Amino acid sequence: MTRYLVRAASLAAALTAWQLLTSLNVDLWLRFSQFPTVADVARAFGDRLGGHDYWTDLTDSLTRILTGFLLAAVLGVATGVLVARSRLAEDLLGPLVEVLRPIPAIALVPVAILLFPSNEQGIVFITCAAAFFPVLVSTRHAVRALAPVWEEAVRTMGGGRWRILGSVVLPGALPGIFGGLSVGIGVSWICVISAEMISGQYGVGYRTWQDYTVVDYPGVFVGMVTIGVLGWVTSTAVERVGRWLTRWLPRTEYVAGARVRRAPAPVSSVPEPVREEGARDEHLV
Repeated sequence: MTRYLVRAASLAAALTAWQLLTSLNVDLWLRFSQFPTVADVARAFGDRLGGHDYWTDLTDSLTRILTGFLLAAVLGVATGVLVARSRLAEDLLGPLVEVLRPIPAIALVPVAILLFPSNEQGIVFITCAAAFFPVLVSTRHAVRALAPVWEEAVRTMGGGRWRILGSVVLPGALPGIFGGLSVGIGVSWICVISAEMISGQYGVGYRTWQDYTVVDYPGVFVGMVTIGVLGWVTSTAVERVGRWLTRWLPRTEYVAGARVRRAPAPVSSVPEPVREEGARDEHLV
């Protein structure tokens, strides 16, 4: 409860500082007099909530981000495992990945316009490309970091390639995979908003840019707040799913200034027999 109170107080302090700086028209080096106040943004936000366009923009942006991110998750994990496990795949795909990876996804907007027949498909492509490379790289590193002894143990017990993949590779790489997914969802939001500003029709990014062009600064801040909340919700959802799927891992928590390590639940709760001190086995008597 104390941690939540501290977080709420931090947010309240930031909003209070914003309201004071803008309402008093403070102009030292940063020109806060050009900013709308918190009250102006709140009124604009209330007006948007009562309109149909806001919810249409919200639905369009969420549809684009979820479609592109899910495609990137499937393709990124599959390609990362393939490159990490196959030398031929690494030789064929590795150079191509390393050449394309430094290119910003937003720079692919002209390519998407030329390649796809509709703006909607192009925006989904840009979103997918933004999340694909973080997921791929994290998966590749996570698979290569696995201890070889695990795979050797499965082979010793007669397990084949698919058994190793399902029992060793994917479970062992899950923490690294979800690390890449957490990064990918954040990058996807950046790129989908930028793509909507450039070539979108409807969407939070498109509406934010339209508000800027008509000098509706409270509307611009409404879009920024909406983007921030949506990014926080989706990132938290990815993190929660990752923690649930890797709940067998030991956790480290910080409680009251001390780091506490939480071990995974034991496999069996049946206690081992305890031998009393001085007792002897009957067959040795």
